[in-house]
Amino acid sequence: MTDTPTPAVPSAFDELAEAIRHRRSVYGHISGLRMDRFAPGEAWSTLPYRPAFVGDSDTGVIHGGVVTAMLDESCGMAVQLALDGTRAIATLDLRIDYQKPATPGLDIKAHAVCFRVTRSIAFVRATAYQGEESAPVATATACFMIGANRTNMLTDRPAFTGAPPPLEAPEDATGPFATSPFARCLGIRLAENETLIMPFSQQIIGNPVLPAIHGGMTGAFLETAAIVTVMRELDTAALPKPIDLTINYLRSGRALDSVASASIVKQGRRVVAFEARSWQDDPAKPIATAFGHFMLRQTPGQDQD
Repeated sequence: MTDTPTPAVPSAFDELAEAIRHRRSVYGHISGLRMDRFAPGEAWSTLPYRPAFVGDSDTGVIHGGVVTAMLDESCGMAVQLALDGTRAIATLDLRIDYQKPATPGLDIKAHAVCFRVTRSIAFVRATAYQGEESAPVATATACFMIGANRTNMLTDRPAFTGAPPPLEAPEDATGPFATSPFARCLGIRLAENETLIMPFSQQIIGNPVLPAIHGGMTGAFLETAAIVTVMRELDTAALPKPIDLTINYLRSGRALDSVASASIVKQGRRVVAFEARSWQDDPAKPIATAFGHFMLRQTPGQDQD
């Protein structure tokens, strides 16, 4: 007579990880981001390639904001895996260093590690890659506030199951974002005073209980504003290449349209430094600010540094 194996009983941590897998942000679910593996304070995730993620249809390279949003959400997973899952978290700041453009058509993976937790703050680092983790597309460091609001992730947030819904990027061959499907997907448009507007929609929600805009979506919006400003002020049709972006989150983005503006801080022959800010109903109360650098595309015959 052989003994029948006793079914393994899920541990409390396994139950926590399963809750995190399904009870995430609305944008995280819609984007198709999935958590593949987990460990205490660590998360491995995959973002499937989707045509709506493209930032430059001439090259097929995805928008830097897609990578920003993925790393923000992946860092959040790692923080929750370092906690008990009941406390709400919010991104305080996020720095992205873009190592190389993502190869068009390929999925992006991320590995996030929450390496220190205090009573109120969690510190995280993450890597986005396509082949080997040692050859990253981008790296990130972030700080999260613990207990940012009274939301309980395990009981208040809805569970998402099934395939993500489609992401639409309406065609606009003559608009300012004719070659940027992701900007069109977010509905970003130019205003008369040279600011940009990102309309509130369900697909950009981070915390569905409040509801609050996903920090990664605000980051993508700020980066887009900086791209538009640099191209306009330098009178160039070539999209600049992102080098780094540091975002400071000052207030929750509420269920309102967001406005953004940007300016050039310093211009060199090859690199431009910029700053950007986003607000909603009061320009004096920004929801986020950003600082970063772009690499300018070289023109034929231009000297190299």
